[in-house]
Amino acid sequence: MTQNQGTDPEAATRTDAAAFDDMLAELAERRQEFRELRYVPKDFVARLKRLGLYRASTPARFGGEPMPPADFLRQIERISAVDGSTGWVASFGSQLVYLGPLPLETQAELYADGPDVVFAGGLFPVQEAVPTERGFRVSGRWKFASGCMAADIICVGIPGDDSTAGKPRGVLVRPELLEIVRDWEVIGMRATGSFDLVAKDVEVGREWSFIRGGTPAIDEPLYRYPAITYAAQSLSVVSAGVARAALDFAEQTGSGRASITGAPKLADRPYYRAGIAEAEAALRSSRAYFYEAADEAWQAVVAGGQVSDEQNAHLRLSAAYLARTAAEVVTKVISLSGTAAIYSDHPLQSLLGDALVPQEHAFLSPAMYDAAGAVLMGRPPTVPAFR
Repeated sequence: MTQNQGTDPEAATRTDAAAFDDMLAELAERRQEFRELRYVPKDFVARLKRLGLYRASTPARFGGEPMPPADFLRQIERISAVDGSTGWVASFGSQLVYLGPLPLETQAELYADGPDVVFAGGLFPVQEAVPTERGFRVSGRWKFASGCMAADIICVGIPGDDSTAGKPRGVLVRPELLEIVRDWEVIGMRATGSFDLVAKDVEVGREWSFIRGGTPAIDEPLYRYPAITYAAQSLSVVSAGVARAALDFAEQTGSGRASITGAPKLADRPYYRAGIAEAEAALRSSRAYFYEAADEAWQAVVAGGQVSDEQNAHLRLSAAYLARTAAEVVTKVISLSGTAAIYSDHPLQSLLGDALVPQEHAFLSPAMYDAAGAVLMGRPPTVPAFR
């Protein structure tokens, strides 16, 4: 949040909104640069820091400004409507809640230089770790470390033991102790910098390890919101922003291009108007369910309670459904857009690539439908780490 606004909260809000809009304008100018780099550079991540996105899940006791999940998710959606990759990287501002199980002394050290901490991780495949007197000696290669090029701290995954009830551990490593292998050659989410991480005999103190999905040491409302579920929501909402961009493009350009065959403009064709309207309804409906579930769960938390299993099932289901619906919306827009959209430099092609990625994430896979259905019918979830 922008500081030094005196005692006028409305002035601070206006200033913050203007700063956010300025960031989006710069992003629109630089998104192609980021795609060519294949990552979002540190200078732009620093700008996201100044907007408060990387203190939005830092505990208040360590100077954070925890943001209600729906508020944070709406900001990520707006960024993603300009560039999905940057939205994906910014979404990790929610994931410091993962680190809630760390000892309080470790968290105090983590935030000693301030609450704006950029977290990235390559948790899988889980790699073996050798126990040492201090903690663990880790070696191996982990994939999909989105945002690692600008990270302040990086998590890698190691096996659990008898003390973790079968859950894997994460260990936190300073970026300079890892090799980043830039092997991210993809069609969608190209600028996320989801590179591989390599460690060679890196020793990590036990106090810098935590149980993935373990009980937080922090007792604050955001840390009672299910951490893995919040991560799933943060990735899913990126697809909503991408789909919004596709629909805006379709609605703005539909009336402006005549067919080379002499056929009517797209907006003059009934099938185009009806198809875009149907896609609009689908996206807005899935978003409404997504944010309704988020608001309901958050209200349970701020009232002093916990997110129920049924509420968590709706959070997971709505996140998976939004990601799938958004991908279908962008696909539908392209199918309605004629031959112009088949060219590789057409704006809809990059949006299609970005839209297809979130639904492929393990947190948003079709298995979530079965797991959510099981919980809603009073049965255990059918996938691990469901909350």
